[in-house]
Amino acid sequence: MLRKILIGLGALVILLAVFAAVVALQPSEYRVERSTMIAAPVETVFAQVNDFHKWEAWSPWAKRDPNAKTSFHGAASGQGAKLSWSGNDQVGAGTMTLIESIPARLIKIDVAFTRPFEGSTISEFAFRPQGSATAVTWASYGEQNFIGKAICLFVSMDRVLGGDLEQGLAQLKAVAETAPK
Repeated sequence: MLRKILIGLGALVILLAVFAAVVALQPSEYRVERSTMIAAPVETVFAQVNDFHKWEAWSPWAKRDPNAKTSFHGAASGQGAKLSWSGNDQVGAGTMTLIESIPARLIKIDVAFTRPFEGSTISEFAFRPQGSATAVTWASYGEQNFIGKAICLFVSMDRVLGGDLEQGLAQLKAVAETAPK
């Protein structure tokens, strides 16, 4: 009986070691991106993203918790603008800091989560004028720790975050296309 228990424990240790090795070999960097075409001038679309006060109208997370507490700090818009939020389990808590703003071209945001887990990511918006329309690409990228890599063996970051980016771009499209020109 003792021999069977020791063999079982040995097999379990080997299985855990193999699992840990597989997780450790996973890439630590991730990138998820989605794009859309918006029938509005690049300045109109850019303005919606460059000002955190306007995010409530199109952010995919704003509707998940309409009672979330938000506060704004720093610049009113553009580089240096900050948004802090605290909401339900679906939106968690954290801070977004606009770290780069190149008018009508690029916006980069450092997103720091404090709840339900600690972590950070970069959100990047690239804008390309296409005649009277605008091509927008929203990317989210960063690095994963061991736990994040283990989770992504079962559920990819693209699956977790891709739908939110698509929903946000669709809502941004609706807001920008109806905004005054």
